[in-house]
Amino acid sequence: MKRYVIERMIPGVGKLSAEEYRDAAAVSNEALAKLAPKVQWVHSYFADDMTYCVYLAEDPEDIRRHAELSGFPANKITQIKVVVDPATAEAA
Repeated sequence: MKRYVIERMIPGVGKLSAEEYRDAAAVSNEALAKLAPKVQWVHSYFADDMTYCVYLAEDPEDIRRHAELSGFPANKITQIKVVVDPATAEAA
């Protein structure tokens, strides 16, 4: 599977309550169950009006299908080519 970052423009999403985040996660999980094992949600980051989600998927069409089923937009889908973190400095 390939790793993708999905940008979702959702006004006010960074100011939701804990209950609203929980409900949104449940909606996403329901859509994922219908698409399993082709799509996996890794995690998401919430800013003022944007959500950045990391997903594993066979291809971007599977992510678009998740967006349709969940009702959450997928404004931009970008495949992640390389992951670099502090441990990269230690690689031989």
